[in-house]
Amino acid sequence: MRRRELIALFASAAVTWPFAARAQSPERLRRIGVLIGTAENDAYFEARLVAFREALQKLGWTERLVRMEYRFAEGDAARLQVYARELIAFNPDVLLAGGSTPMAALGRATRTIPIVFANASDPLGSGLVASLAKPGGNVTGFATPELSVAGKWLDILKEIAPATNRVAVVFNPQTAPGSRSQFLQFLEAATASLGLRRILAPVADVSDIEALGNVLGPEPGGAMLVWPDIFTTTHRKPLVEVAFRQRWPAVYRDREFVVAGGLISYGSDLQEVFRQAASYVDRILKGEKPADLPVQQPTKLELVVNLKTARAIGLKIPESFLLRADEVIE
Repeated sequence: MRRRELIALFASAAVTWPFAARAQSPERLRRIGVLIGTAENDAYFEARLVAFREALQKLGWTERLVRMEYRFAEGDAARLQVYARELIAFNPDVLLAGGSTPMAALGRATRTIPIVFANASDPLGSGLVASLAKPGGNVTGFATPELSVAGKWLDILKEIAPATNRVAVVFNPQTAPGSRSQFLQFLEAATASLGLRRILAPVADVSDIEALGNVLGPEPGGAMLVWPDIFTTTHRKPLVEVAFRQRWPAVYRDREFVVAGGLISYGSDLQEVFRQAASYVDRILKGEKPADLPVQQPTKLELVVNLKTARAIGLKIPESFLLRADEVIE
């Protein structure tokens, strides 16, 4: 074929493909519903959603082929239920759940529409999957670290603050993942082995967070562990501020707590988790069933330390510990 004819062929294709796509759009357009537990203007969740959309685009799902509908619950569990039903009414081909509580809300709302979760705790314990290897229903995705990581969080506290003798475990009973009892069992075993006293500190609103300063009393040796969910993540700033005022060493799962001034986090790279979730959405849109896609668990956890906060509360973190950190915020 002559060069001029080849150029003409590509030019013709460039003109006709978009028109063909538009002509077929009613059949080809895919719908993705996205349920997020935090606020729409939460910069960290926005970064995760950007990572998800970019990964989808790399897999060929451009804006011309996919329409996405979002709902943000702003830490409100009741609102999640309403938004889950709204997304079902959107008639999506697949749903993305950003966390444990959104996963549970969507799982209650539909047993037929495929659900891919990103960063959800213990999907097996929630009853939404039959097994990690063979989920068996309409739900699969990428889980948080195993519940036993709670013991590692306490190990971290004792290593950086050996004088710690009691820990306030902060969580919201309304929004904490459904495996709360198992998580607390792991914590109970870990605190006993480390000689720590576990003090449960449920919080349901900002006033409860402000009152946390009274939970451990004035004696030295107190520390704080925050169980991440849509409420504590949404209100991470006041939680971090309480720990700072009380000069408590505090450990979190997610990096955004440390960026907000928290001391230490140990957990997954959540942007990477959302990128991975896009791969499952892609496979489902291409015809695979969530029942056949195994639930994935993180193979690497990141340790992040806010050295500025450590200095401000008078805590000297061992150099050996800092050398193990994946990120040190100065």
